[in-house]
Amino acid sequence: MSQRRSSGTRLRLWQREALAKYETEPRKDFLVTATPGAGKTTFALSLAVRLFERRIIDRLVVVAPTDHLRTQWAEAAEAVGVALDPTLSNAVGPVPADLHGYVTTYAQVAGKPTLHAARATAKRTLVIFDEIHHAGDGLSWGEAVADAFDNVTRRLSLTGTPFRTNTSERIPFVRYEPDGKGGLVSTADYSYGYRDALSDHVVRPVVFAAYTGVSRWRNSAGEVIAASLTEAGTKSTEQAAWRTALDPKGDWVPHVIAAMDERLTQLRGAGMPDAAGIVLASDQDDARAYARIVEQVTGEKPYLILSDDPKASAKIGQFGEGGARIAVCVRMVSEGVDVPRAACLAWLTSYRTPLFFAQAVGRVVRARGRHESATVFLPAVRPLLALAAELEEERNHVLPPPSSSPDDLALVDELDGDEAEQASDELLEWEALDAEAQFAHVLHSGRAVTAADHRPLDDEDSDFLGLPGLLSPEQTAALLSQRDVEHRKRAVRARQQDSLFDAAAGSSAAVPGAGSDGSSALAGGGVGWRATAELRREVNRLVAVLSARSGTPHGAVHAKLRAAVPGPASASASAEVLEARREHLMRLL
Repeated sequence: MSQRRSSGTRLRLWQREALAKYETEPRKDFLVTATPGAGKTTFALSLAVRLFERRIIDRLVVVAPTDHLRTQWAEAAEAVGVALDPTLSNAVGPVPADLHGYVTTYAQVAGKPTLHAARATAKRTLVIFDEIHHAGDGLSWGEAVADAFDNVTRRLSLTGTPFRTNTSERIPFVRYEPDGKGGLVSTADYSYGYRDALSDHVVRPVVFAAYTGVSRWRNSAGEVIAASLTEAGTKSTEQAAWRTALDPKGDWVPHVIAAMDERLTQLRGAGMPDAAGIVLASDQDDARAYARIVEQVTGEKPYLILSDDPKASAKIGQFGEGGARIAVCVRMVSEGVDVPRAACLAWLTSYRTPLFFAQAVGRVVRARGRHESATVFLPAVRPLLALAAELEEERNHVLPPPSSSPDDLALVDELDGDEAEQASDELLEWEALDAEAQFAHVLHSGRAVTAADHRPLDDEDSDFLGLPGLLSPEQTAALLSQRDVEHRKRAVRARQQDSLFDAAAGSSAAVPGAGSDGSSALAGGGVGWRATAELRREVNRLVAVLSARSGTPHGAVHAKLRAAVPGPASASASAEVLEARREHLMRLL
């Protein structure tokens, strides 16, 4: 076996305090709640080394949520002289004699609990449960964990946040107290929350930049509906507007990616030369489309990390160690994945469970210095703003019980009764048309800070955005709003480039409905919806420019425009009306 090294040096204050508490109050089970990015792995391995040195244990078993984290744990253990096998499968019997132990997953334990019980009781064993709440992801997982590790010498449970559960579904080896709502909440032996970590400069402060915009879609009845993300009204309308905004064919996604890319440029020029961003997608199709948009907007091909890619873990490692600007992924870079240089997160997904939100944001808060900050770009929809406010204000929120299915992360589950059924039915025949983005506000201390809350910024102010902590929330909001027009232009250029690419790709193919001379068999149908959509976007862009120049709210400019050029709202206006409004706005500018 390799020589174990003392891990008592370079420990953070909270880690030393937790170790001291463990030693003064020894017990078979010990639960540590420490905010994502605080250093739970370092603490756990430091404890393991001490127990090895005092001959309290002879073996270490780590149970992690994912295969990628198995490798990460093994590498961290190797750094302190503990040899763990991250590849030991259920098909292999005993643990090789030249190892201190192994790393497995909750799913593997559930697959063969008696095997893991035999391994863990053959020697005096410490079992570390990484993110212990995963033992509640399914009844079989909890039962398997209890069966496999009931008779071990010591157990250490780790989690990034307290969690709540039902009285009938307790997670093994965790102490609970009544939560006052008929359920139970976990009780930690040592807690280290985000507020503590922030004051100790262990994690970065987070700025939540919310983006709104108008989405247009066609429902199952063939009606075209338009709604703002922030003024959607019903939950079903909000759901459709949100889903439309995330559609890769619209302008909302490239707009937000442009904003994140600029933030990365500022960070790289102000002390974080390797600053990186993470784009979270809902599924693999969206991830591939977003990766293409990232390349069009930034000129740099991003890392594309998909769950079914056998090289996914290797790609995460390469991205963490390299200098690439952006990675696009589907739930791969979430819990426990360590990419310290990641400082920006684009939330381009419909996931909005508290667990996933807290863990994903945790990927960009791991501080390496005192003057770093993190920025999360997200849709300005109520579910996400509520989660951001809770994380930003409360700091130590409690995770609810897991759903009946661990992968049940759809938006519909927050809808109630008939409305949920209606929303689900509508989305079966939903068709996204277009969406545009607009900076809404910065979330700070539970309140929305807009650009109107601060005087206009000068060039010197703008330069300071790259120096985290020097701008107030009001100044940050003012700068993001000021740069919004440029982000919109970049989004449009990316979309035009995409259109040119599609046109070039299809130029050699026959055009459906066209005659031998290239004319359309459907000619005479008026302006197509794509052209009308472009007119609508141009009108909205001009309104934004006029609003910025005059200081008049967007809504007031739209009202004056409708008075000058009568007709329905721009979201449902005809191409003829939109052309007239565009000309009117051009004259005003």
